[in-house]
Amino acid sequence: MSLIKTEKLTHTYSSGTPFECIAVKDIDFAAEGGEYIGIIGATGSGKSTFIQHLNGLLKPTSGRVLFDGLDIHDSKHYTREIRSKVGLVFQYPEYQLFEATVYEDIAFGPKNMRLPEPDIKERVYEAAGFVGIEESLLSKSPFELSGGEKRRAAIAGVIAMRPEVLILDEPTAGLDPRGRDEIVRNIMNYKNSHSAIVILVTHNMEEIARSVDRIIVLENGSIAMDGVPAEIFSKNERLEALGLAAPKPALIAARLRALGLPIRQDVYTVTQLRQVLGELKSGGGVHA
Repeated sequence: MSLIKTEKLTHTYSSGTPFECIAVKDIDFAAEGGEYIGIIGATGSGKSTFIQHLNGLLKPTSGRVLFDGLDIHDSKHYTREIRSKVGLVFQYPEYQLFEATVYEDIAFGPKNMRLPEPDIKERVYEAAGFVGIEESLLSKSPFELSGGEKRRAAIAGVIAMRPEVLILDEPTAGLDPRGRDEIVRNIMNYKNSHSAIVILVTHNMEEIARSVDRIIVLENGSIAMDGVPAEIFSKNERLEALGLAAPKPALIAARLRALGLPIRQDVYTVTQLRQVLGELKSGGGVHA
């Protein structure tokens, strides 16, 4: 059975008014433990509205969201409980830091779960370790941290609740390449350690190509494509029609195929492209 699932999920803003807008429509979605899922789509495709339903921040206009087989809106108590099981990290989460110290910020979620102090401390240090926050920073004000450190602290605050589903909305936006790589690596470490479902919303195609094992493409509030990266990124024309672009390595591979080189269809990362070009060169198919 899927851990988290939506059935005909639909959400309409300003229903019954001249400003009525259907943001997501009839979405059927399911995810199993340990999956790493990327969600992409043009601006206005419904990505943020969709993910805010998964932990109960938004309630469906129609349809259901199920966690472990139960409707997350069965009761107010269960909806509150779900928010510790399905953690949501908003875009630019560092703007949500507010406690006096980094430790207290990370501890905020576990405290709301009414855990005993030793358990809270254990989770704070564990979460800080996952995101690469040094122990010496825990006593500092979050406002003394660098931009990248603030981002990691905010993510740690969600990880400290040990969610079974971790959802991140553009977690690497605005970071330099090194900072982006660190965040992606930290998320992967958490997923592997807890067999958690990770759902990543991003516009960075190279990032999503390197990380996820399944991609969902949204268009006008509905699922337009759902498959493994090799399948999704082989459909360049379809992606372009949706206002998206495949990762640059996939576009380069497609261009080389058009020139007659025998490049596989499942090439969409720098590592894969380098490998196939090396094989062609060693086999005499490419001349330096």
